[in-house]
Amino acid sequence: MLSNFRMGIVTEYNKPFIAQRADPYIIKGKDGYYYFTASVPEYDRIVLRRAKELRELADAEEKTIWCCHENGDMSKHIWAPEMHYLFGRWYMYFAASRKDDIWRLRPYVLECCGQDPYTDPWIEKGRLLRSDDDIYSFKAFSLDTTIFENKGKYYCVWAEKVSVGIQISNLYIAEMEDPLKMKTAQVLLTTPDYDWERVNIWVNEGPSVIKKNGMIFLTYSASATGPEYCMGMLSIPEDAEILDPKAWKKERYPVLSSEEKYGFYGPGHNSFTVLEDGSEVCVLHARTYPEIIGDPLYDPNRHCYLMKMEWKENGKPVFDYKNVFGGKISEGADR
Repeated sequence: MLSNFRMGIVTEYNKPFIAQRADPYIIKGKDGYYYFTASVPEYDRIVLRRAKELRELADAEEKTIWCCHENGDMSKHIWAPEMHYLFGRWYMYFAASRKDDIWRLRPYVLECCGQDPYTDPWIEKGRLLRSDDDIYSFKAFSLDTTIFENKGKYYCVWAEKVSVGIQISNLYIAEMEDPLKMKTAQVLLTTPDYDWERVNIWVNEGPSVIKKNGMIFLTYSASATGPEYCMGMLSIPEDAEILDPKAWKKERYPVLSSEEKYGFYGPGHNSFTVLEDGSEVCVLHARTYPEIIGDPLYDPNRHCYLMKMEWKENGKPVFDYKNVFGGKISEGADR
């Protein structure tokens, strides 16, 4: 049952694909299934859906694959799960804190015991580990882990707050040794440089990667989680040195932000998947109203949406609310 559901401003575009599921993540497995996970409003468990067609995820049965602990580590704020298939196994990366220290967010990992992530059991593998020569990573507020592959190497990107001053949230990157540990020390990838990344809170978080036309595009979310939340983007050629921050280009302005005309507020923490024909889809959350009572983190109405992507002649992706299709009942994705 949906708790405290509020639709807000209704347009032809903003009917939710999946309601009250923030930080949505969809991956298409080699078995042909689409898998969906996300943060639930209670922040107390990890859920999973699967379907043979992307649209069917909206009505697919949702099951809980893991619940938070009663106390201690992983007992509070279960946030932003992502499922990745690495080195022959399924892994779930997520952030969690403690009931006795609720902002002590750290990244943790689950491993699936078999090849069917929906029916096979998941086991805890503990906290994600930094490299042996890294004395900084995961020592402060850390969350939003994502993984991507390039040229046979795997890289981890995550958000972490600096431990002094106003505790700015930056994005860091490192090469992975295996699914549970980094091979290299962290490299600072981006920090909140611009005014739109500094509204109420100075934040870069929620990274996600898509590759196209020899380029790697990394989207991320910025500012506090109300209507000011928005998406920025970095890019780098696939042949460049991935761990060289100077090789990445950062867009001066957000690639997606709140838009009253379409009824979307605070878009962000996206992921990417593909339609059955292989065309790219941006999966994101947003609200349908700008006025939030209390802390935006505890407002349950961040809904999942699907947006079919377009590409400019220069090879860059286009994020356009007119291409949102997941909540449509009668219209197709390629309208």
